[in-house]
Amino acid sequence: MAEHLAEPLIYLNNAATSWPKPQEVLDEVTRCLQAPFFEHGRSTAGGVTDYPSATREALVHFFNAEHPDHFIFTQNATDSLNILIHGFVKKQGAPFHAITTELEHNSVLRPLNALAQEGRLSLSTVPFDDNFQVPLRELKTAIRPDTRLIVMNHGSNVLGSLQNIRPVAEYCADHNIFLIVDGAQTAGQVPINLSEIPAGAFVFTGHKALFGMPGIGGFYLADPEAILPVRQGGTGTDSRSLSPPDEMPQRFEPGTHNYPGMASLLAGIRFIEREGMDAISTKGRDLTALFLRGIGKDPNIILHNPSPDLPVISFNIRNLDNDEAGYILAKAYNIITRTGLHCAPLVHERIDGGKGSVRVSLSCLTTPEECRQAAEAVREVANGANP
Repeated sequence: MAEHLAEPLIYLNNAATSWPKPQEVLDEVTRCLQAPFFEHGRSTAGGVTDYPSATREALVHFFNAEHPDHFIFTQNATDSLNILIHGFVKKQGAPFHAITTELEHNSVLRPLNALAQEGRLSLSTVPFDDNFQVPLRELKTAIRPDTRLIVMNHGSNVLGSLQNIRPVAEYCADHNIFLIVDGAQTAGQVPINLSEIPAGAFVFTGHKALFGMPGIGGFYLADPEAILPVRQGGTGTDSRSLSPPDEMPQRFEPGTHNYPGMASLLAGIRFIEREGMDAISTKGRDLTALFLRGIGKDPNIILHNPSPDLPVISFNIRNLDNDEAGYILAKAYNIITRTGLHCAPLVHERIDGGKGSVRVSLSCLTTPEECRQAAEAVREVANGANP
């Protein structure tokens, strides 16, 4: 197999962390670090950007939400999901029934299963269908009189399938079921209008398609009373009290904020709005189609979803372990992918017997030429493994 080490890096692991970042993101983080942080209640510094407020306002506009202070900043989607799931269980007090799906990431599966093992909830896991969907009718089959919580993703990080969240949210709102939507893979990839999706909470992370840096994420919480805080600490407000404040967003944000992370998220949202959300979605579809055409219908390449909704493509190569395939692509072609189970073990039990896959994930900053070169490389690796 020919060596291609002199070729430039082709980064196709954007579903994990997007790269490269837009220049304005790098510039905004630099500006943030060059001045004292504007910390409410913790500093007398003035004349600098109030990143928490500015970023909340940007998020309200970007997601068409109602209350800026209902956006809570966290480390990432995993952190958000843990706060929401554990906080909801704490609020309920008594054990209840919860539902999730086979499409979920371990950031959903692990906290739910840990709580089930502790006897604090009982858990049903709904399978996805042949179109990689979990429609409302399937969720209804698992609902019981004591069902209080459904946690499901908006887009799969393995199969790139997009779920129709709105009817699920509307049903849950009508039946006293709290819905947590994991939007880690969709925020920044597809238009999301929270005014039309009556979910209990919507989770996002900054470091993927929103083009922020690692360490910033968050969630939108429609009703703050539905969740009890699971962390306490200093907020810079009402410091005389030994009890945490009830006001939003301080209710869920103890400790010092990640100001550079907020700066990166703010700049990432501005970049997306300048490019246009519809244009970004269209480019994602076009690049995905280009890559899929490039690998063709090679019988030695096993596509796990031939028609993904998101620019996320998982495949295996016959007679080659997925880790080895990824290693060859990295070392011989300078192409960065991700291999393994992608923190979604139930998906892989269904699609490849739990062995894992190679995942290519694109961003709007991926070029058509990179897609063509990557597809050609995958074909070469497949032909080399199956002479």
